[in-house]
Amino acid sequence: MANLNDPPDIIMRHGAYLPHWTRERATYAVTFRLADSLPQNVLTEWIQEREEIVAVAAKQGRLLSVSEELRLRTLHSEKVEAYLDAGHGACHLRDPRAAEIVLDEFRHFDGTRYRLHAWCVMPNHAHAVVEPFGPYTLPAILHSWKSYTAKAVNRALSRTGAFWQPEYYDHLIRNEEEFDHALRYVADNPAKAGLTDWPWVFVTRATYR
Repeated sequence: MANLNDPPDIIMRHGAYLPHWTRERATYAVTFRLADSLPQNVLTEWIQEREEIVAVAAKQGRLLSVSEELRLRTLHSEKVEAYLDAGHGACHLRDPRAAEIVLDEFRHFDGTRYRLHAWCVMPNHAHAVVEPFGPYTLPAILHSWKSYTAKAVNRALSRTGAFWQPEYYDHLIRNEEEFDHALRYVADNPAKAGLTDWPWVFVTRATYR
């Protein structure tokens, strides 16, 4: 996991809709969701507000400030996570067959391509706190997870069409406080969404290094 004394070699890249921040030997909190999990107007509003915050920093030729980073996280929580937890869409991952497929894919390369510190498969989205290894980048890992599980779940549920939303949300974890917050968020998400005895969640006992 990245150390606080590492140089700030943070790189911004643009995804399908949103910018993403990456760094070598980093750990990320990731959320990806089903294709029908958000109404388009909710997604559009979130993207517009996020782009406005990013544009201010870009115009000034700097990285986001701490307050701007916090605002982005708050926006995601208020406009996306809250809506996801309300259970919008068909919620295919509520089916144990689908949840197990996603879980198996999470575990498949754990310890070889990445280290999973936490994961949670919710009815219409999934969370992971993941630390990529060596040449395996976060975008490549997410592409592998989503590509395989989309095909496998569609077969298992006898359905066709888009399964995951193309874009995903990720947060570059920079310190121990953010790491602990990410683990707590994943652990608490089922209860926050009103799900009792939810089996599809795991949080490591590891600490930030």
